[in-house]
Amino acid sequence: MSFPASAPVLPDVHRALAVFAHPDDVDFGCAGTIAAWVDEGIEVAYLIATRGDSGGFDDTPREEMPARREAEQRAAAAAVGVRRVDFLDGHTDGVMTPSLALRRQISAAIRRFRPDRVLTSSPLRRWEHLAGPSHPDHLAVGEAATCAVYPDSRNPFAFPELLDEGLEPWVVREIWYAGGPAPDHVVDVTEQVDRKIAAMEAHLSQTAHLDVPTWVRDRLTTMADNAGLPPGRLAEAFTVLRTE
Repeated sequence: MSFPASAPVLPDVHRALAVFAHPDDVDFGCAGTIAAWVDEGIEVAYLIATRGDSGGFDDTPREEMPARREAEQRAAAAAVGVRRVDFLDGHTDGVMTPSLALRRQISAAIRRFRPDRVLTSSPLRRWEHLAGPSHPDHLAVGEAATCAVYPDSRNPFAFPELLDEGLEPWVVREIWYAGGPAPDHVVDVTEQVDRKIAAMEAHLSQTAHLDVPTWVRDRLTTMADNAGLPPGRLAEAFTVLRTE
């Protein structure tokens, strides 16, 4: 199973909501593109489902990791110009499922922020990349976000208690998937790469063991080359689908 070919990108996007499982997911896969959206004048917000309590590579006490990773994500967001970062409660890193509770929380966030575009992780597994993109939490959040986009956030009869909270239905017109199979919409992020590197380096608990600039440039060069961009360009790639 794979995605269809990407749709043409909407020309009139004003707000975009990025929905991911862990602190750092959005930055590893999408920070260059986020920075480009900010440059275009798009208001971007992040919704992170966990505080990454199962992450890290050092001897930081487990009870300290959630606060540390939340602070890292807020610093990373600032590096690309994103000011709004919200975290969900009630979910544990490593054991997420696309539950009704998660769908409700994402639907509420969509109705509250009212984005034209949602960016999330692919709900489709990449068998050639069992590590990283195919982490079960990534798949779960991608599936829950997809269900929140359609039908939950637009349906007044889904989670009707949201109406009592003043959260009216909202139609997200476009969804971008990161990390999925055969992404075919390429974003040139050459001019934004320094901000992507800064965002990733903000996640010190996750990237201290990496040469981040080399890691980023190697991967984004390969992506650009595979897409046929001119030599020296850097790119991130997605699948883009319309929801109407």
